[in-house]
Amino acid sequence: MNIHRRFIFQFFGQLITVFVLFFIILISFWAFLGFSMMDFESKQDLSNAEDYFISDHVSFKDGKAFFKEELKILAKEQKGWLLAINKNGEVLGHYNVLGNPPVTLKESEIAAMIYGRDSDLSQYTYWEIGDEAHFVLFGRIQMAAKLLEQISPATDWKHEKLNLPEKVQNELAKRNGWVQLIRADGKVADDYGVRNQQTHYSVKELLAKQDMEGSSTALHFDPDTEQAILVGVPADEKNSTLEKSLLESLNKSLIIIFIIAFLLLLGGTLWYARKFGVPLLTLMKWIQNLGSGVYQEPGDVHGRPATRTKNGKLKRKFRLYKELIATLAQLTETLKETEKQRRVMAQTREEWISGLSHDLKTPLSSISGYAQMLASTDYSWSEKETRAFAGIMSEKSAYMMDLLEDLTLTYRLKNNALPIAKVRTDLNEFIRRIIIHYINDPVYQDRTFHFIPHPESITASIDPKWFQRILDNIIANAIKYNPPGTAISVSLSSIEEHLIVINIKDDGIGMDSATLGKLFSRYYRGTHTGETGSGSGLGMAITKQLVHLHGGTINVQSKPQNGTLIRIMLPVH
Repeated sequence: MNIHRRFIFQFFGQLITVFVLFFIILISFWAFLGFSMMDFESKQDLSNAEDYFISDHVSFKDGKAFFKEELKILAKEQKGWLLAINKNGEVLGHYNVLGNPPVTLKESEIAAMIYGRDSDLSQYTYWEIGDEAHFVLFGRIQMAAKLLEQISPATDWKHEKLNLPEKVQNELAKRNGWVQLIRADGKVADDYGVRNQQTHYSVKELLAKQDMEGSSTALHFDPDTEQAILVGVPADEKNSTLEKSLLESLNKSLIIIFIIAFLLLLGGTLWYARKFGVPLLTLMKWIQNLGSGVYQEPGDVHGRPATRTKNGKLKRKFRLYKELIATLAQLTETLKETEKQRRVMAQTREEWISGLSHDLKTPLSSISGYAQMLASTDYSWSEKETRAFAGIMSEKSAYMMDLLEDLTLTYRLKNNALPIAKVRTDLNEFIRRIIIHYINDPVYQDRTFHFIPHPESITASIDPKWFQRILDNIIANAIKYNPPGTAISVSLSSIEEHLIVINIKDDGIGMDSATLGKLFSRYYRGTHTGETGSGSGLGMAITKQLVHLHGGTINVQSKPQNGTLIRIMLPVH
């Protein structure tokens, strides 16, 4: 997988993770809020409790019901009682029941309790628990209705007076209750214990009083006078405390959720910085090092490469950038090797310039010396001596011209500025003439030359001038760097009909691996037994470039004291 796809998958996966995490937090918050609200409603009014709340607070074992302490407290605070029965109406458990608790309830009694008010003005709520048809009933007296039952007979409807009994007044005062006598037009004619109640009611407002949360209300209508009595008993202060407690709990929960979200955001930011920022900073430092000429990977505090473990494996946080790291590592090694070669080349060039200066200075000194001798008036030179001097000066001039020509030629080859004029040439005849030239030259009488032609006539497209230069350079080196008596052979063969092979072989002193590695380098000057530091150092480099211009290849095989084999391969075209 390439780095682009890996980035896409990484960011997409992280986006999904963040979304899922946010979704889980949101669902958890709403679940907590929902459970808190239901728990609050259950604690404020058990008649609003859900099945799960009752199931969690009531257990059945061996035909008996057991109520948890929290449920008992809630029932008592809400001035109610609890009954647990089975499907046959048998009472399995009870708590805070007024009077003697029943042992068994008949179907009619249960129906009266659940679907209407009993004789004690009680109201019941029931829940079915478990799979064995157990039921839990919560009952409580409707205080407003009970008070209304006592207020209604004592009311003077004709004179619009409540005439509350003292017992009722005490009960209303005890419970912070209130009562109002309302005329047919909705105006309040008489009241008791009112605080912030209205003095005029519409039909809608009267209906709203019946649904008012946190209080118990009851209304009696007298058809003869078309007046009504409205009684209200507020909820216990305990319920208000619970409501405040719930609000405080919710506020604390919101603060906790905000802190958790902030910590998650901070943690996510630090994680992102570590996962993406730290590797990028390391890679940027690496690139800066390369730009500054420091060709190595940045290290950690232990001096190891920053991207690697102590076992040499790529660290997890850098795996996303493994292709980029591999490319940078390759670039670092390439630049390091290039710098090394540049330094070697610079040193070799300096040595070559020094040697070339020496090689030019020596013949120039000879030419200058002979010229001064010829120009001297102190001595008259014979014609023979003059000719000898001129020959030496000519030889030295030719040597300098060869050096300058090699220098010019190598830069022309380097810049692809050397024109090649290829013609179809019979290689057997071409190489034969070159070998005959060396055989007939008296200077090389102490060497042995052999030519092994191709059995058949073979032609190739070459530039005769520059191809002769190739062979001359190779043969000249075989002569120059080997002792007298060395045998030099040149053979011509082919590989099928595609390649021409020219082998130039000698049985001389050979070369070591260090010399072989530098043989085709510019400015490299070899040594031999007869001369030290001679030559331009460009001959074999020129030879290789000329072979390449002919579309061929050249390679060398040699070992010390085992001679040298140079093989040129040219295409047949």
